[in-house]
Amino acid sequence: MEQHNAPAIVLLGNGGLPTARRIQALYPQARVLGLNGRVEGADEGYAEFGDTLRGLYSSDTPIIALCAAGIVIRTLAPLLASKGAEPPVLAVAEDGSAVVPLLGGLGGVNRMAREIAAMLDVAPAITTSGELRFGTCLLDPPAGYALADIEQGKRFVSDLLGGEAVRVQGDAPWLDEVRLPLADEAQRVIHITAEARPAERHELLIHPRVAVARIDGEANADIVRQALADAGLAALSLACLLAERERMTDPVLAATATELDVPLRFITEETALPPLHQQGDGIRLYRADEPLDPALIGQPRGRLTVVGLGPGAAEFMVPAARQALDEAEDLLGYETYIRMAGPLRPDQVAHCTDNREELQRARHAFELAASGRRVVVVSSGDPGVFAMAAAVLEALDESRDPQWLQVELQVFPGVSAALATAAKAGAPLGHDFCLISLSDNLKPWEVIEHRLDHAAAADLAMAFYNPISRARPWQLGRALEIVARHRRPETVVVLGRDIGRPAEKLTLTSLGELTPEQVDMRTLVIIGSSLTRRVPKGNGEDWVYTPRWYR
Repeated sequence: MEQHNAPAIVLLGNGGLPTARRIQALYPQARVLGLNGRVEGADEGYAEFGDTLRGLYSSDTPIIALCAAGIVIRTLAPLLASKGAEPPVLAVAEDGSAVVPLLGGLGGVNRMAREIAAMLDVAPAITTSGELRFGTCLLDPPAGYALADIEQGKRFVSDLLGGEAVRVQGDAPWLDEVRLPLADEAQRVIHITAEARPAERHELLIHPRVAVARIDGEANADIVRQALADAGLAALSLACLLAERERMTDPVLAATATELDVPLRFITEETALPPLHQQGDGIRLYRADEPLDPALIGQPRGRLTVVGLGPGAAEFMVPAARQALDEAEDLLGYETYIRMAGPLRPDQVAHCTDNREELQRARHAFELAASGRRVVVVSSGDPGVFAMAAAVLEALDESRDPQWLQVELQVFPGVSAALATAAKAGAPLGHDFCLISLSDNLKPWEVIEHRLDHAAAADLAMAFYNPISRARPWQLGRALEIVARHRRPETVVVLGRDIGRPAEKLTLTSLGELTPEQVDMRTLVIIGSSLTRRVPKGNGEDWVYTPRWYR
């Protein structure tokens, strides 16, 4: 079965939400997407059904649509040009009474249909002739095996459906319990072999992934293929590439594994390997007697991703961050943010820590990633704006641990609180602006006052993070005094509290009217420049914007 993203459960109406949640319990990493204005309580909202479904399909995301099958087919029809390269697509009745696999026969759609139907206690509407007749999809062998030729395979299955008998040559345990028309003298043969050769007309050739290639020198995909051919092994018999741990950051190795579509694992001299099969220039081939599980050999290169969840609403999270969360084995962050990042699968480990333990959290994340795990550090807003990206890099800078330096580190942006609040208000940050944290936990208050004075004198719009707390009840008042030296009392001020979350509140006021009592730690304060102005919306409220020009 091909590897896809986490499934998307797509709703058109509220009536299907209970069924969607039951399916989500079966696939905890799945997201429930609801049509804006019609579905309440979904994980994410969407505005247009057709665009959403086509976007999911194009991004290789399995689709479980709780609606009529015809709607799904008409929506995806323009994209159905590449049979065999499609994600699973299913239609499920809102009340769970029917499960219909539509697309993705080679991507495991019938397996998903059976799983969902079993959970809902209904019969799946499987129509694939071969699977109905034989109880298995011969063109979609299980993990550890690879079909040699899909077109040859289609002709072979067609022959069996036409009444031809078959025999199995080689070790194929998953075929022991299926309903194949077996006969010892059959001309059609399902041949399980790692041998490199083309399939014959009356043969279904399946390669067990029994070989591993250890790369000791320089190599690329063509060199590995040639080494396999010289050893008489099919390219599809390759289970993974191996290399020493010191080569984790080698981009050529990574590109070779990607081109060959196999995992890249890193080993030490003590790593147990299958028997050595053949050795050549820079490559050692090992061959096992049965299919190999690469996850049991060495370790992968660990990955540490720092993501921003945005302001809180799932639709404002960038897709790359959502994918990183779905792929993560470990998630680290403040407990509130970990909950926002959910739902988590049972196999995902949440490491919740206090919001004041950023460096300790970053070090823990590197240790996990250095062991080969996929790790995500979660921030709200943007991880690079007063958040965890800087803490992660600070921990790396302090340590310079060679194993930490081998970790694949990436930072995915998010919608910061300042940008979310600005968008809700209009465009108060439409010209030059600055972001200033009023917290003096990591910098002296004198520095903050100095920056406030210069930013105000420069007539920059300003966004204040961490404006006030129980431990710092006076700083905002002092900051407003400094700004007032350079701004008129009628200067527009925007207060955004919990923007992007259910309790969001946007308040427009002025510098002269603003008091610290109107603000708490969950409020983002934007003070406009001398040119920031208000424009009526027509409903008694105003937009706020700062012109792009300057006098």
